[in-house]
Amino acid sequence: MPQMSLYPGVDAQAIPLPGADLTLLPGPDLGKPAAAVLEELLVDTPWRQETITLFGKTHPQPRLLAWYGEKKAHYRYSGKTYEPQPFTPLLADLRQRMEDLAGAPFNSVLLNYYRDQRDSMGLHADDEPELGREPVIASLSLGEERVLYFRPKRERDLGALDLKLPSGSVLLMRGATQDNWKHGVRKLRRCCGPRLNLTFRHVQLRAGSPDAR
Repeated sequence: MPQMSLYPGVDAQAIPLPGADLTLLPGPDLGKPAAAVLEELLVDTPWRQETITLFGKTHPQPRLLAWYGEKKAHYRYSGKTYEPQPFTPLLADLRQRMEDLAGAPFNSVLLNYYRDQRDSMGLHADDEPELGREPVIASLSLGEERVLYFRPKRERDLGALDLKLPSGSVLLMRGATQDNWKHGVRKLRRCCGPRLNLTFRHVQLRAGSPDAR
């Protein structure tokens, strides 16, 4: 008897990477064309630019961001705590679709807006304590195709991975991926258009919170 696909109607691709669990879904149903989703989010999202301090100097981060989620789904990153904005109808619909694909619940989403080739994301792992052990993350890419590159945290002989993420694709990251690997987005020398990345995740609510469950 043939094995039933976990992603009916989607050409899922298992990405081989030691100590990681990565699945790329090139074209899942987003409810509307990827270009339309991108345009709506770029226009309607209240983007903000945060700062980062390196070696005693403060610089603007090379991208814009927004944080949405359920009440009390606060997120701490780079020494800052982000208060969630309530899900919009579009983001709520996308969340449901990502949950269906990942088979896991999400209560928040981080939006990163790469305006052009000068915007980037340094190497990092989504391993904050409030995400729990072995978090499931669904990463939706819209707009310009960019490369997500992976580097091992400890065992350098594991090599590296450069993964192209086309518009409308979803990358599912599970298991020990965040424990063993860091990932980032490089600046480009060539000109490119905007890219929007949405990472859906489940933030564990603090003990004692009336919303904790």
